[in-house]
Amino acid sequence: MSVEDLNAEAWTVYGQRQLSHGYMPPVPERLEWTPWEGVGPGAEILGDVSGQRVLDIGSGPGHHAVHLARTHDARVTAIELSVTQHQRAIGTHASTPGVRFVHGDVIDHLRTAQPFDAAYAIGSLAFTDPHRSLPALRDGLRPGAPLVLSLLHTDLHGRGPSTTVAPREQMILLRDNPPLATQMWVLAPRLWEDLLTGHGFRVEAIDLLRPSDENENNPVTPVVQQLIRARRLPDRPAHVSSRPARVSSRPAHVSSRPAPTSSRPARISSRPRTPRPPAPHAAIGVGAIVLGDQGLLLGRHRHGTLELPGGTVEAGESLEETVIRELAEETGLIARPDDVTLLGTLVDHVGDVVRVSVGAIVNAWRGEPFTRPDESVGDWAWYPLDQLPDDLFVCSAQILTAWRPDLPIDHTSAHFTPYDRRTAPSGDV
Repeated sequence: MSVEDLNAEAWTVYGQRQLSHGYMPPVPERLEWTPWEGVGPGAEILGDVSGQRVLDIGSGPGHHAVHLARTHDARVTAIELSVTQHQRAIGTHASTPGVRFVHGDVIDHLRTAQPFDAAYAIGSLAFTDPHRSLPALRDGLRPGAPLVLSLLHTDLHGRGPSTTVAPREQMILLRDNPPLATQMWVLAPRLWEDLLTGHGFRVEAIDLLRPSDENENNPVTPVVQQLIRARRLPDRPAHVSSRPARVSSRPAHVSSRPAPTSSRPARISSRPRTPRPPAPHAAIGVGAIVLGDQGLLLGRHRHGTLELPGGTVEAGESLEETVIRELAEETGLIARPDDVTLLGTLVDHVGDVVRVSVGAIVNAWRGEPFTRPDESVGDWAWYPLDQLPDDLFVCSAQILTAWRPDLPIDHTSAHFTPYDRRTAPSGDV
């Protein structure tokens, strides 16, 4: 039996048990992305879905779809693979205006459906191989459409996410009944981001959500949920051939005299820029190499990767200013423009996004690094160059091997252009 067939069978048994007990969850007053009421955002992260075609993936008993239709005037297709879960939904909500309940596989459904304006999955997408589901979702969403996913991050046993794209056993717990074994893709946020960007999505945010009020009615739980907000990228323009058009021969009866031309060439017009911003298709950031007596400074991102200090270039900043600002914001270290040496640019692609990373060396600084509470990277520590850790962020890894090609770090390739061509050749690293 395949992993996905095992999961479908488990959810069918689960739905039958719920039917036997006569249990239906109430329609929520807001869209709940986690098991904990009021934790995280609501439906607003989908944007304005009034009148929009929205896909609910793995809709279960249908209560989320009904909320979107009733409260936000969305036109929801609620698709569910488990026949008993589907029966629960239509047994209670079949007459709800604006909701269409479908029993079937979402991947098969998307092959023939018109593209949707938005899609979401609350706890359900991790039961399907992402290498199957994400291409289907890309093809089944219109360009620019949001995709919001609520996924397990840390389970009831305190196990964090996997660092490889492979399923692992998880249990569906039911009161008064034995647990049901399933296989889930419980993946680290960076893996989900890589998968989504590799299949034509731009990841806008990944948040880790925990229960906000733990008491006797809501006991301490190790469970952590990921909330991923992504957007389907625009289609790339059709490739234009560089081959010149073929020129046809002229029939004999056509005059060969040239057409009259004006003595003054016609002026060529230019088109002003549109006031609308372009669709994002590039990202530029900096990574700072801070090498002290104890080694290289690295911090741990909330997603689990280790990386250099750095971040995104803001409008109006020079690259040196970005390095200084990010270093101070993330680590508390203070540097001056004269302390920063820019190495060069690294260019690679993530899906349709061109990623440009600029490496820099910080030669001098003041202070000691410490974790800043509002930053996503912390736990700063010094690592000897011959004892660098695994799980380096790919941009940091690329910068480090551009600086020191002898460092034994594996990463996807990027094209490096040094700013001082006397010291380093350009090429792939």
